[in-house]
Amino acid sequence: MDSMAQIPILEARNIGKNFGKFKALQNVSTRFMPGTITAIIGPNGAGKSTFFNVLSGAFPPSSGQILFNGKDITGIPQHEFARIGISKSFQITNVFKQLSVHENVRVAAQMETSRYNFLSNAQNYQKPIELADQLLRRVNLEHLCNKTTGDLAHGQQRALEIAMALACNPSLLLLDEPTAGMSPEETMVMMDLIRTLASERTVILVEHKMKLIMGLCKRIIVLHHGEFLAEGTPEEIQSNAEVRRVYLGQG
Repeated sequence: MDSMAQIPILEARNIGKNFGKFKALQNVSTRFMPGTITAIIGPNGAGKSTFFNVLSGAFPPSSGQILFNGKDITGIPQHEFARIGISKSFQITNVFKQLSVHENVRVAAQMETSRYNFLSNAQNYQKPIELADQLLRRVNLEHLCNKTTGDLAHGQQRALEIAMALACNPSLLLLDEPTAGMSPEETMVMMDLIRTLASERTVILVEHKMKLIMGLCKRIIVLHHGEFLAEGTPEEIQSNAEVRRVYLGQG
């Protein structure tokens, strides 16, 4: 196998995160290999959202390192993440509800393709327009391109946000609870979309719906009390006695 294939696309080394005296994460280390779908799970208070925010650059770690394709990116500004190939979809839908569906994606595309040309008429940006068209087809929203975003169903708004996240053509896509608030039907549509996107890039997600995780992810990381507990395939996680004790067996 090519040695380059052995380099993790993202690696966390001994990550710690403190909020005052509270230690949200302690010495969390793990690696994410290219071309995989990985879920980060754990009971409430496990630190999974904090860990996700550290991985996405929203929170700088208090200790440890984050490496992307072998390069240390610890502490770089969050806006730089998209430029190096890391894009994030938020837990709370982050779209411009007063704009049309197409305008939302075009704005995201414009930021990538025309960042330094502020004086031109936005309607003349042919490349962002074409990219927006492509991305809306990618997430099956092209038929709604002229619809006001605020009028979309919740699941459609989440798909739109993913289209916006794809505008920078990331090699790593981070999804924070992508099916939160969705109906079972919307969840199935989102699962199919994530599965399709993962055929082209690495995906890391935080998600609470265990049935979705077990059916979608090749690898699962479990946190507990801010510490690394286990990792493995869905089958390995399901059969892990400690995981079952602290998480899967709850409720």
